Amino acid sequence: MSRRPVVLGICGAQGSGKSTLARALLKRCEALGIVAACLSIDDLYLTKAEREHLARDVHPLLLTRGPPGTHDPALGLSVIDCFERGRQVALPRFDKASDDRAPKGDWPIVSGQCEVLILEGWCVGARPEKESALVAPVNALECDEDPGGIWRSYVNRALAGRYQDLFARIDALVLLESPGFDIVLEWRMQQEDELRARYARGSAVMKRGDIARFVQHYERITRHVLREMPGRADLVIRLARDRSPLDITRRV
Repeated sequence: MSRRPVVLGICGAQGSGKSTLARALLKRCEALGIVAACLSIDDLYLTKAEREHLARDVHPLLLTRGPPGTHDPALGLSVIDCFERGRQVALPRFDKASDDRAPKGDWPIVSGQCEVLILEGWCVGARPEKESALVAPVNALECDEDPGGIWRSYVNRALAGRYQDLFARIDALVLLESPGFDIVLEWRMQQEDELRARYARGSAVMKRGDIARFVQHYERITRHVLREMPGRADLVIRLARDRSPLDITRRV
């Protein structure tokens, strides 16, 4: 008889250290003899063709991956369902270099006897806003490129839908609480600097202006998460600007 894996959700703004924490937890589980796997919400992105379709039919901003509405939550649910049935699972992977889902033949295979599944991502566990909160734009991107609110309304409706079904499967939610949204650009720039140092050719490395625009896609929900999630997450790790933990709060 198969045993349902514990699903641990990790939420945090871009550059907060979600992937680093997930890797550390996987290593710890391995040392303890616990079968664990990690699924990033980034690996649930819609295909490029699907996002191009949304960009044509709904709003051009949906071509850019990241916000709710650009993932396939049902794919994540199917992974959890397979683990619950004790089946061998191919974990979805997204190739950011090609901006498309990786071929299924490249997806890593994980034992069906998984005991811990880590689901990490910037909007993992997020809840939708009230419609009234969507009226006023929060940044230049929304003001200039979504003046009618079509994009942000679509994103909010998507978050209120199948994303909530996926997040409902989380047994414990960890929030890496950043000092605020303003630090995200700095953290994202640090990531790009690391990429630039790692690769001789920086063709895929974004410039500061590009990053500043890119992070605006995430601003509304990140700010909402920082307002409401600390009061309900099972574990809140409050971070300093250098990402060091200031304190840890566990919900009883």
